[in-house]
Amino acid sequence: MEEEEESPTELNTINGLSSFVVISPDKLSLKYTGVSQHGHDVGVVQANKPAPCNRIAYYFEIYVKDAGVKGRVSIGFTTDSFRIARHPGWELNTCGYHGDDGLIYLGKRQGEAFGPTYTTGDTVGGGINYDSQEFFFTVNGTLVGTVSKYIKGPLFPTVAVHSQNEEVTVNFGQEKFAFDFKGYESSERNKQQIAIEKISIPSNMSLGLVKNYLLHYGYEETFHALDLATNSTVPPINGTQEDGIEDTSYALHERKNFRQLIGKGEIDAALAKLRDCYPQLVQNDKSEVCFLLHCQKFIELVRIGALEEAVKYGRVELAKFLGLAAFQVIVEDCFALLVYERPQESNVGYFLEESQREVVADAVNAAILSTNPNGKNQWHFHLETLLRQLTACCLELRSLNDGQGEAFSLHRLLTTTNWKRTKKTGKL
Repeated sequence: MEEEEESPTELNTINGLSSFVVISPDKLSLKYTGVSQHGHDVGVVQANKPAPCNRIAYYFEIYVKDAGVKGRVSIGFTTDSFRIARHPGWELNTCGYHGDDGLIYLGKRQGEAFGPTYTTGDTVGGGINYDSQEFFFTVNGTLVGTVSKYIKGPLFPTVAVHSQNEEVTVNFGQEKFAFDFKGYESSERNKQQIAIEKISIPSNMSLGLVKNYLLHYGYEETFHALDLATNSTVPPINGTQEDGIEDTSYALHERKNFRQLIGKGEIDAALAKLRDCYPQLVQNDKSEVCFLLHCQKFIELVRIGALEEAVKYGRVELAKFLGLAAFQVIVEDCFALLVYERPQESNVGYFLEESQREVVADAVNAAILSTNPNGKNQWHFHLETLLRQLTACCLELRSLNDGQGEAFSLHRLLTTTNWKRTKKTGKL
């Protein structure tokens, strides 16, 4: 997950401020104060920060409070090297939509036909679609059009005024937009989803991926039920995929039993079974598997309120990991459970959730798979391999787009897909 970027919040009143404008005290309005004798008498101001780029799109708006004598208001995007004396769009590596002629200017004085003119009382918006690599502009809540985003690097929302009494206010999101920007973002994601759904995947291939997943994680009963239900309805998958499924079935029944024991919090039984069946995994009492199981035993004691027993267990089994850098933080967080009267509501309460048992069960499952003498590479199941490839492709695409665009998020993708399915069927 990437850190959240800072967004523009106000007009820049420090660097390169034009001498032809006055900025309001809240730094959200500008008014032209020059006499507009020639093309360099432009009152232009950038936002205090560039548009954030690790997202699907960015957008801001201006309200034309007064179009002044000639209505030469413009809105657009410029780089940090922009010369503060010209309209956005008139200089190289800038883009601007101008109100007096409705033209779009892309780095030169000659504009191109684009949209309607705008004047006093109009709300105009400018945005960047990082997915399609386009600029888009709106007037009074309606999308006017798009143009190619030919400029690289961070871009600053920029506003200009150029005749007497022209005055505009800027909305960086502190007020509701006239344009349905959230709906626009949703629509753009829908386009992505529709494109994905048009890709045809043979049912036997997707079934093979699901079976491989179930076998990899030891869900024996579910695998057999699925196998029984689909044997007569789905054609068999090819030999290579069948071999992958067979490899992953190593110690399936035992791995299922370990998952069930850990899932019920029976850690002592799981440790005893490991010592009997896979002694090499617990031979080193400071191994990762031992560490996770001892932590989970401590957590289970806290869960049932056996705090004195938890303290004794921690002093014997967890204390040995305190000097090891890889385990230090987790051990300290486990011990922190003892501090709270209601640990499940604390910042370390996630240890007491069912998902924590799943983490330990997955680790034990992977450790057992690693003991397969015929196993080639079973640390990752086929679906995870595809997911890694998808992530790599998304990163490469962002790299080609100058590092801009929304980072791939499996959680967001699954949440969106589930929400659409729920809305369509009425069922979770």
